[in-house]
Amino acid sequence: MTRRLAQVAKKVGVSEATVSRVLNDKPGVSEATRQSVLSALDVLGYERPTQLRGERARLVGLVLPELQNPIFPAFAEVIGGALAQQGLTPVLCTQTKGGVSEADYVELLLQQQVSGVVFVGGLFAQADAPHDHYRLLAERNIPVVLINASIENLDFPCIACDDAVAVEQSWRHLASLGHRRIGLVLGPGDHIPSLRRLQAAVQAAGGAMAEEFVERSMFSLEGGQAAATRLLERGVTGIICASDPLALGAVRAARRRGLAVPHDVSVVGYDDSAFMTCTEPPLTTVRQPIEAMGRAAVDLLCAQIQGTEVPHRELLFEPELVVRGSTAQATAESSAE
Repeated sequence: MTRRLAQVAKKVGVSEATVSRVLNDKPGVSEATRQSVLSALDVLGYERPTQLRGERARLVGLVLPELQNPIFPAFAEVIGGALAQQGLTPVLCTQTKGGVSEADYVELLLQQQVSGVVFVGGLFAQADAPHDHYRLLAERNIPVVLINASIENLDFPCIACDDAVAVEQSWRHLASLGHRRIGLVLGPGDHIPSLRRLQAAVQAAGGAMAEEFVERSMFSLEGGQAAATRLLERGVTGIICASDPLALGAVRAARRRGLAVPHDVSVVGYDDSAFMTCTEPPLTTVRQPIEAMGRAAVDLLCAQIQGTEVPHRELLFEPELVVRGSTAQATAESSAE
């Protein structure tokens, strides 16, 4: 008990006597200090005293699929800062291959009596993935916000960038440069944002698109390289990718075939994540409004925590095409095909 008091006191920056008063539900402690002590107790993994367990912690789970793609740390930074401004403490939950699953994290977060959960990408965007842990959160009335397009019937507020507009912008850009053989590198077949992008591409192509110009991949540089290699074998001169790492994989694939980007092949990414201005060539990509999306997600979550009803629908944010050095005019031969 003494060790617990000392650790919590050090974490919060108060005396052990103050911590003891909070744990014993005694008066004489400000509400802000009381909440800080309870949050520290949760962060350090200690159980709350029985009389305090009825209250939810001022913790918010922030569940990310990975940290290797720079877009996810960028969202975490915005959301974490916005939560802190509201007096909430983010608990970062990052999935690892063969490690802790999304469902495992949800169970751990429920044990900590979190105030809410924000999912930035994840299994809610895949139709064939397990979704029972989302339904468990709904049954417990835990405030939840999803960032990225979701499957139907989950009934949570959702923040997303408009995938259809992103593809339309990319397609129009490549077409204006004279590209006629445009390929897509998308995520898995059950991935909702990728399905939306495919539908938008079909429409941009005039209502039909050859299956040979569509490749699916895991969201990684290696996956992008493999998918783009297959597209290049079929003669595409422009490639639209569903993420920046996929696009960097496409650039590598072109170089491995002795092709120059953008002279022989133009590549467009998605996200405008960190360091895309530093690649060679700098990547043309579609920018997500990360700051606006992250803050909107926190606003929706806080409204739910405070007991306000919020619409359980999708809020779409407008993307922006950022043209850099990975796209250029198609050669006379390719534009004539």
